[in-house]
Amino acid sequence: MPTTTSRLLALLSLLQARRDWPGADLAARLDVHVRTIRRDVDRLRELGYPIVATKGPDGGYRLDAGSRLPPLLFDDDQAVALAVALQTTAATTTAGPGPGPGPGPGADIGEAAARALHTVRHLMPARLRHRIDTLRATVVAPPGTPAEQPDGRVLATLADAVRAREELRFDYAPPPAPPQDDRDDRAATPPPDLDAATPPPGREAARVRRRVQPHHLVTWGGRWYLLAWDLDRADWRTFRADRVTPRVPTGPRFTPRALPGGDVAAFVAGRFRGADGPGDWPCRGEVVLDLPAADVARHAFDGLVEELGPARCRLVLGSWSWTGLACAIGRFDADFEVVGPPELRSALARLARRAAGAAAGEGRSPEAGHLP
Repeated sequence: MPTTTSRLLALLSLLQARRDWPGADLAARLDVHVRTIRRDVDRLRELGYPIVATKGPDGGYRLDAGSRLPPLLFDDDQAVALAVALQTTAATTTAGPGPGPGPGPGADIGEAAARALHTVRHLMPARLRHRIDTLRATVVAPPGTPAEQPDGRVLATLADAVRAREELRFDYAPPPAPPQDDRDDRAATPPPDLDAATPPPGREAARVRRRVQPHHLVTWGGRWYLLAWDLDRADWRTFRADRVTPRVPTGPRFTPRALPGGDVAAFVAGRFRGADGPGDWPCRGEVVLDLPAADVARHAFDGLVEELGPARCRLVLGSWSWTGLACAIGRFDADFEVVGPPELRSALARLARRAAGAAAGEGRSPEAGHLP
């Protein structure tokens, strides 16, 4: 028969591995009497493990959530996976600067992960520490990775509201106006936000009070987003978490609405592809291209492509400016017909004049530098 200490550790490992255990099964696995299991459960409870008794013909036990985190047991693979995840989190969140010098608003998560990694590694046996050390890596953010990260307390507040199904009030900061020279370069890039309009140049947009029923907290393109039903707009909205300032207390509980399509990932991906209406992009146009739909679809990014024949297709595309949209359509290098709107026709005409002047060596056009 194993010693009391080793038996307690074995019992705790079994309780962590499965939600419910009949007392007779635990006794059989540990080769002891059911009365011994009862005594061992009482000892674990004294150590802070929230073990509850379950009802049934034979009775049973379950390791439940408690008010504090007791010591945990991990097998070798779990311990290594935990350490690698903590290392990655610490590297990616503490290194992301916000505006100006110093760590970004999500640095508290990275610092906590670094402390947890130090604790876990210190308690590991030598063989596991060696495995962790061989897996150390430097996390390099790819170009275009957003530096803005939400505060950990904001994420916790949003997650709690989602779990509790409680209405949420918050102030929502709009995105800054993009620099004039960068607007065309962003023509084929997903919008940074789906629920805030860019303020006109030279004007600072004010924070907006929102009242929502939170549905899911998701990540996309390195950023955190809250998917919610906007009570004032009576529609689904997606909010960037780093622009949310929650207000307390939270509102009343609600019954969640059915998400269109039922698939959170597909719904959010569709929103970021601009597939849910012209409001997702400031500028949106439609053309018919003399190219096969399959060829256009490979390079249309978030555009919608409809086959009209073996060598013709309809393309609906969005951009941050009409000039950027004209450039995005021109890169297909094919004849096309503009379906609309008139702003796209005007942008194409201006772009054609500038290109013709540059090709003829006439120098800078009087319109150069102006982005409609």
